[in-house]
Amino acid sequence: MSEQPRSVRVFVNAIAVDVPAGASALDAVLRWNADEAAAVTRGDRVITDSRGLPIATDLRVSAGSIFRLVAARKRSGAPTGDEVAGDSEDA
Repeated sequence: MSEQPRSVRVFVNAIAVDVPAGASALDAVLRWNADEAAAVTRGDRVITDSRGLPIATDLRVSAGSIFRLVAARKRSGAPTGDEVAGDSEDA
């Protein structure tokens, strides 16, 4: 039986980071930069995969995983009357 690696190398914002096997994407960000990990936890930043698609913070990493951090888009509440005025038809 082959033994599982004790750590794996992943990349966060193009920086190589070694994390324990089984670590989460958030663990990798934390190992890279604690302030950025806190921003992810607060919802100010989002972790994306190498394609730029948002991923869950608890996603388990694999060797060579590539993560990037981007600003979280804040949703403003319901649209105002001006935003939906063009969508209604006058009968």
